[in-house]
Amino acid sequence: MRATSNPVFKNLPKQETGYASFGSAAAGAGQLGYQYGNQQYPPQYQQQPYPPQAPTRSLTIDDVVTKTGITLGVLALSALVTYILTSANTALAPMFVIGGGIIGLVLVLVATFGRKMDNPAIVLAYAVAEGVFVGALSFMFTDITFGGAGGAGMIGQAVLGTFGVFAGMLVVYKTGAIRVTPRFTRMIIGAMIGILVLVVGNLIASFFMDGGFGLRDGGPIAIIFSLVVIAIAAFSFLLDFDAADQLIRAQAPPKAAWGVALGLTVTLVWLYVEILRLLSYFQSD
Repeated sequence: MRATSNPVFKNLPKQETGYASFGSAAAGAGQLGYQYGNQQYPPQYQQQPYPPQAPTRSLTIDDVVTKTGITLGVLALSALVTYILTSANTALAPMFVIGGGIIGLVLVLVATFGRKMDNPAIVLAYAVAEGVFVGALSFMFTDITFGGAGGAGMIGQAVLGTFGVFAGMLVVYKTGAIRVTPRFTRMIIGAMIGILVLVVGNLIASFFMDGGFGLRDGGPIAIIFSLVVIAIAAFSFLLDFDAADQLIRAQAPPKAAWGVALGLTVTLVWLYVEILRLLSYFQSD
């Protein structure tokens, strides 16, 4: 199996082959015991071999689809409730964005570095937190109170764009138009690290100069930067699809589908927020 940075692969269960060997050895030892002293016992007193172990079910694509659907459903419900609450009380929006974003980040870090990506409680808790974050942020991007525009129509466009990109990259992956190689993986991970550095640097610079480096001020540089980020987020789906394929081929346990669902949800949220931000630039013009 190709090396990967996904922590889920480091915890893949080893293939269990000891049961069959253990059963054969026990049966053979019993036969030797019964023939001790050249005396053959009647067949009804001879020890029978251990019954074969029932095979355990491994991960399937249906598991991945089901767990991802559940996770996205929880996120969507949480986002909808949050959007309604912020519409009734706009003062809640900043608090929900900050709180939901921080809690979601902490849960992802716990799942990743604590090797608990297959824990459904953590994955669903992340979905709730990110739903709060996405719902409040969507309201802030589209409500005039926070300088936004476009309303619910722009949110619908962002949702359609997000799942359109997801479907397109799935077709690209299944047709093999772009193959996920170790070099490709390193390039995407390097690009994501570069984007993170630029975003943090722009945030720090904004404390000292108006608009920072201009990466988020809605100008031409900001539009180009958002397009680049959307492209990197789209290519990240290929890494998620490949991770799911590797787990299925490795016959991972069904609970590993929660880890795949978490990875896909993180990428979907990232892509949605960036598309929504790009659309807000054109609405403000």
